[in-house]
Amino acid sequence: MAWVYLFVAGLLEVGWAIGMKYSDGFTRLWPSAITVVSIVVSLFLLSLSLKSIPIGTAYAVWAGIGTVGTAIVGIAVFSESTDMLRLASIGLIAVGLVGLKLVTP
Repeated sequence: MAWVYLFVAGLLEVGWAIGMKYSDGFTRLWPSAITVVSIVVSLFLLSLSLKSIPIGTAYAVWAGIGTVGTAIVGIAVFSESTDMLRLASIGLIAVGLVGLKLVTP
């Protein structure tokens, strides 16, 4: 169950990163509220995952899911660059996440 918590925490990290963009510097109420709730729930789920996943692995996976997910949303929603080197770099992060999962009990 810890890996499920960690995965959802990573997805919520994507949510709060995107939410910050829409909050316009925390000047818009609803995007700001959604961002804060996403941060709190994400950190709570990360803390639950730490009961059985080593901190180094959990934090790297959490941040990696947030990084890859936010980059993908940036490409899909905000028309950010799809330069091959950028895509390859995002892919390397994703491969690293899979590797961490495979070597962690």
